[in-house]
Amino acid sequence: MPPSLDPQPGAKLGIIAGGGTMPARLIAACRERGRDYFVLALKGHADPAQLPADVPHAWIALGEGGQGLDHLRENGVRDLVMVGPVRRPSLLSLMPDARTARFFARVGLRALGDDGLFHAIVTELEGEGFRVVGVESILGGLIARSGVWGKTHPDQRAQDDIELGIKAARTLGALDIGQAVVVQQGEVLAVEGAEGTDALIRRIDGLRRDGPGPVLVKTTKPGQELRVDLPAIGVATVAAAAALGFAGIAVEAGNTLVADRDQAIAAADAAGMFLIGVAVTPPST
Repeated sequence: MPPSLDPQPGAKLGIIAGGGTMPARLIAACRERGRDYFVLALKGHADPAQLPADVPHAWIALGEGGQGLDHLRENGVRDLVMVGPVRRPSLLSLMPDARTARFFARVGLRALGDDGLFHAIVTELEGEGFRVVGVESILGGLIARSGVWGKTHPDQRAQDDIELGIKAARTLGALDIGQAVVVQQGEVLAVEGAEGTDALIRRIDGLRRDGPGPVLVKTTKPGQELRVDLPAIGVATVAAAAALGFAGIAVEAGNTLVADRDQAIAAADAAGMFLIGVAVTPPST
């Protein structure tokens, strides 16, 4: 499990919301538990449909860090959770405010890679007096468990592909490139780039071989800031893989978020695909 802090009892939670359904799930969890919350939604990434008028929230662009800090303080936020995919823009398109510009000037080259950027953002927010917590400390039931989840089990060929995929994904992650790879019959067909996992799956359409289908393997990056940007899959990932005849999906147990778990398992079972959580041993130093 990620080494994230448990939210402080009674502390108001700030949800920095990117895309996907996870922000809405956090809002629902806060309401169910009676926890006070405030959403800072990122323009062009968060879904407006998930933020109706009765949800306390404000919108900011990615370059409006100063305004975002003001919103969080004005609303009494103590704990912060960052959730949902964010497509990283170019620095030229950010049009940063003065506060954000000073941040980029200070972190320098570390901001060029996702891992360096996330580490720097967490450090900056903590320096501003907030506690950054992991989404799994609130939605722990969504963390991938070890073992096969549905009716279909990987055969030996698929197990071999999973093993190769883990090695390839960790090598890829060490270079701060992506979290996922696709392997088929002992060959790495494609690696994840900036386009994300679902787009990686679609790219396989012209690359896959005849015979047993490909396997998607997704892990954390070595040294990753585990309070943000955990690997995630959901029913949409399963549906995209099933449409292209994938044999299954393997993710890192304990460090992957699984949205719509029951629906994802049902969709995989219907397609004859396996879903499995695999323990990933850190490389020895």
